[in-house]
Amino acid sequence: MPRPLKIDFVSDIACPWCVIGLGGLEIALERLKDEVEPSLVFHPFELNPGMVAGGENTLEHIVGKYGISADQARVNRDRIAARAADLGFTMSTSDASRIYNTFDAHRLLAWARDQGRQLELKRQLFIVNFTEQTDPGNHDALVDAAAKVGLDRDAARAVLDSDRYAEEVRRDEALWQSRGISGVPAVIVNDRYLISGGQPPEEFERQLRGIAAEAQTD
Repeated sequence: MPRPLKIDFVSDIACPWCVIGLGGLEIALERLKDEVEPSLVFHPFELNPGMVAGGENTLEHIVGKYGISADQARVNRDRIAARAADLGFTMSTSDASRIYNTFDAHRLLAWARDQGRQLELKRQLFIVNFTEQTDPGNHDALVDAAAKVGLDRDAARAVLDSDRYAEEVRRDEALWQSRGISGVPAVIVNDRYLISGGQPPEEFERQLRGIAAEAQTD
């Protein structure tokens, strides 16, 4: 029988490596579908919690934040886009791309979890941010994303127009930071095992299979 796996995925929709990590994880879980039964929950992590409304130019932000040249940032961007393309995801990033505040997106994801559509919304918000190059802090864009994955448009708007889930998101962020999570994606399995970074499907498959086997002997 498939062995249950509790998977907590800590990430930000402004994180391109989180796209790669989720894609790799999903492929690995599909390969292991006869061996494991995953329970996947997404948790918030804001790369730039103080990001202003309207965002900043991503290239300029990366150069300033990490102290690298614009050419180095472009090489990294192209490498990430190629990795994402291998997983079937299109990143339309360019020198004109912007990085935005994601707090309200995390609030909507917390609500979507309660509606049983969190994974679907997570995927769609990655598309909004990286493929469509749209501000994921814009409430109209968030409502449209919710509707595209079968969530009620009016209910999504009501969440965004209120402060619902705000304290929950802040508590969840603080919890994972208190547990030592300082970079994303971070995938925590069965509350014991950490898989960090945008791993390829083969690495996720290897580690998850090992964790499942070890859980069987506990």
